[in-house]
Amino acid sequence: MSTARLTINLHALASNWRALDAKTDVETGAVVKADAYGLGAGPVANTLAEEGVRKFFVAVAEEGAAVRQAIGPGPLICVFSGHMEGDADLLRDHDLVPLINSPEQFQRHLQALPVHPFGIQLDSGMNRLGLEPSDWAALRSRAEALNPVVVMSHLACSDEPDHPMNRQQLKTFREMTDGVSAPRSLAATGGLLLGPEFHFDFCRPGIGLYGGLPFAGAKPVVTVDLPVIQVRDLAVGETVGYGNTWKARRPSRIATVAAGYADGLHRAIGGGIDTFAGDLPCPVVGRISMDLITVDVTDLPHTPERLRILNGHQTVDDLAEAAGTIGYEILTSLGNRYSRGYVE
Repeated sequence: MSTARLTINLHALASNWRALDAKTDVETGAVVKADAYGLGAGPVANTLAEEGVRKFFVAVAEEGAAVRQAIGPGPLICVFSGHMEGDADLLRDHDLVPLINSPEQFQRHLQALPVHPFGIQLDSGMNRLGLEPSDWAALRSRAEALNPVVVMSHLACSDEPDHPMNRQQLKTFREMTDGVSAPRSLAATGGLLLGPEFHFDFCRPGIGLYGGLPFAGAKPVVTVDLPVIQVRDLAVGETVGYGNTWKARRPSRIATVAAGYADGLHRAIGGGIDTFAGDLPCPVVGRISMDLITVDVTDLPHTPERLRILNGHQTVDDLAEAAGTIGYEILTSLGNRYSRGYVE
């Protein structure tokens, strides 16, 4: 194995979806945007469709087309960015449902695809995407007469259960949608975990499916194995890597492994994380460079051929915390240089 290897456990993915689905009495969809958080929209969507998912969510129409190709006709595929300029052919040819975000998109959709299904995305306070309350009030009767297939909004602070914004958005969403006949959705992973009030007609988890917080009960979906290129012996006082940031305090053995920030292992991660030889932790030392990471393997009884940086002991959220970011960013930036394998 000369390249780093990314292994995606589709069993664990399916198990995470089932576990989240069991927490509600309503339908559970799945967010598969950004190439299923970097893990491959085709295999991921196929696995989830086999589990019974009938509502998928993507960021843009091009992603929706790839998911439709993978899962075939039938399930709903909704596009968060709505009906963008030039999207009509993709939406029609791949049976995608744009989530209308503005009066302009509503007009564009009616002109380009007058009988094609659409959904409505409302801004309940996040100020990111969706119709403002005033715009929705002006459009509502026309939109409802055309039977939108879903009406949804998105929570800004659902990963903080006690944040007052959650209740505020719940109240706003209810005020904006009470009496709507279309299925309603407010909750992604965090909202699903907030409890039944937030569930409405269906939930649409994303990061929780892939092993990330705030779903603390998630099984790890991703493992990353890094091949060892070279192991060298260091005397006390010798340094490792750019900037001499690590100095040997004892006679040490340092393994150089093939991966770095070009592979989504952020330079900011630095120290504070481990790689693993089986269950034995080996600390990362020195700065992560573009293609290489250096690891202290002094305490191993053998010279390893590869070391694992993502596993059940160390999750995407552990790496994210060390880098000062979030698990989403780690997952979606795991690059194309990995050889990829799937556990079916």
